[in-house]
Amino acid sequence: MTVLLVAAKAPVPGVVKTRLCPPATPAQAARIAAAALRDTLDAVRATPGVIPVLACAGPLTEAEDFAELTAALLGWPVFEQHGVGLGDRLANAYAEVAAAYPGRPVLQIGMDTPQVTPTRLAAAVRRLRTADAVLGRAHDGGWWSLGLRDPRHASVLRAVRMSTHDTGRDTWGALTGRGLRAAPLPVLRDVDEWSDALAVAIEVPESRFARQVAAVHRTLVPRGRR
Repeated sequence: MTVLLVAAKAPVPGVVKTRLCPPATPAQAARIAAAALRDTLDAVRATPGVIPVLACAGPLTEAEDFAELTAALLGWPVFEQHGVGLGDRLANAYAEVAAAYPGRPVLQIGMDTPQVTPTRLAAAVRRLRTADAVLGRAHDGGWWSLGLRDPRHASVLRAVRMSTHDTGRDTWGALTGRGLRAAPLPVLRDVDEWSDALAVAIEVPESRFARQVAAVHRTLVPRGRR
């Protein structure tokens, strides 16, 4: 059984999704992040044959929608992210999961792709059965998902510069440079800028994420043009 690891940042105002501000306020950006996380947790929970785990950076007790997030995480193991920089934190999260679930492959996603579905996640899990690694790149040059048959190989992330236009390419190179057979996953748009939020909301109009984006968008549209 594959561990489906969600790596997330606690949706705390002023800390999370700051590139959505403006037009969103820090509190609105945090509510959008909380909605994206809850939609992602739902998709993971509905994916058959996986072990759901959360690795969280920051205190969930200070997050927007704390009560709802706590309910959504009922029964989930929750690890605290630690390390210097995103690559280090991700590598440490994989290492902790490898220690807790020895011999299990790990598919990791973030909270920035609330359009992800159980069907897409299940397909990624199946793809990982025939490869040493799978990588889902993002439109901005990063990546939204990384799966490893042996999660200890995530140590390569410590040497990859994160949050750049070359992160996806460099991660792929780090994996194949270690001799791993890597397979691509579909390219998705992750939510960093406001234009990303609008585009992704159109993909999943009935989602919590879309409702929170719409709540901000309504305040920007002049009266009479809605």
